[in-house]
Amino acid sequence: MNTHRTNRTLKLAVALALATSAGTAAAATNEELEARIAQLEAALAELIAEKEAGPQLAQIARPESKWPTLDDDDGTRSTYSFGGYIKVDGMFTDVGAGDLAPSSAGTQFYIPATIPVGDAEGEGPDFIAQARETRLSFKSEHQLANGKQASTYIEMDFFLSGFGNERISNSYAPRMRHAYLTYDKWLIGQTWTTFQDVAALPENLDFIGPAESTVFGRQTMIRYTNGALELAAENPETTLTPNGGGARIVSDDGPLPDLTARYTFKVPNGYIKAAGLLRSLDYDIGGQSDNTVGWGLSVSGRHNFGRNDIRWMATTGSGMGRYFGLNTANGGVLDPGGNIEAIDQFGAFGSYRHFWNDKWRSNFTLGYLSNDNPIDLTGEGVTKEVYSVHVNLLYSPFPKVTVGGELVYASREIESGADGDLTRLLLSAKYAF
Repeated sequence: MNTHRTNRTLKLAVALALATSAGTAAAATNEELEARIAQLEAALAELIAEKEAGPQLAQIARPESKWPTLDDDDGTRSTYSFGGYIKVDGMFTDVGAGDLAPSSAGTQFYIPATIPVGDAEGEGPDFIAQARETRLSFKSEHQLANGKQASTYIEMDFFLSGFGNERISNSYAPRMRHAYLTYDKWLIGQTWTTFQDVAALPENLDFIGPAESTVFGRQTMIRYTNGALELAAENPETTLTPNGGGARIVSDDGPLPDLTARYTFKVPNGYIKAAGLLRSLDYDIGGQSDNTVGWGLSVSGRHNFGRNDIRWMATTGSGMGRYFGLNTANGGVLDPGGNIEAIDQFGAFGSYRHFWNDKWRSNFTLGYLSNDNPIDLTGEGVTKEVYSVHVNLLYSPFPKVTVGGELVYASREIESGADGDLTRLLLSAKYAF
């Protein structure tokens, strides 16, 4: 982390906020001033989290290279910028049961549900090198003539692309990660679900890290932010297990958006976030239809001890499905009559980041997920529990460059008692710009 740049950015943010508040204080009520202060504190907390968080957090890949501020004819002052990073990974992967298929998304990063289970013997380690996590972003910021602020942001990488191969050119199509606009307190577009706390994600070389035990998702939404409170209506999508088990059913026939909320509490040397999810699980296929309520609660935090920090998250709910653990369990299962029964889940992770000195640091991460499947409906082929362990050593010889290695061990058990494990060694190099 470039401490000088971070401090300078924070000072500029504070100066701008104080100047804005001073210019309007005479006309503001005490309640309005308190609201402004709360909003400023929340913004600074997010800025600090983004600047200090690890290189894997998607939204910290914000543009660094800026073009000069331009004055538009309507009085708007605009700044345009771009950024991202180049990241190259070499991965040795060994699974205890069978093998990961070359077409499996689990070869690109750790996806809990892709760990093979059973009695088949592993075929030994496989090596894959990739640059798919490489990321590009573009941002515009606008100070409007009416005193309000607006911005746009778009970001892409090359994961999970259906185009490209390793035979000749390794040409992979970009995929959209974020595409949104903001105006004053409103955000409209695709970005992280409000149910997720991005800044709590550990600094792992693997794309997500403890994927089985974190809330994770990006989707289209409309979000309102007022200080520490965030409220959003987000795109719905229901995933279901057919009666008796089988291929996942994806049904987006729901008439209502998913509702999410998040509140940030300041604590000494860190923060705690509480997030909630309320959704309708809907099914209408082949003449059968039903719906039921799904919900989730997640509490997360980050606590700094000098340069070191602890990050954690604990999540529980019924019918969370795709919001949790990369959809390791579906939101619900169908009974013989075509009615939906929501599936309960609990998961948690904790991670400790330790700086050995100015250039070397390590992260130690544990994650766990438990699914409470009604096996009389799902059958015994669904995931019962997953856990993972991640340990890395990272070296930054100068700002924006990180090289290092990470060891990942994960284990998955299904309801029948069959299990399997995955061991992965990642060697990585990254340059942010």
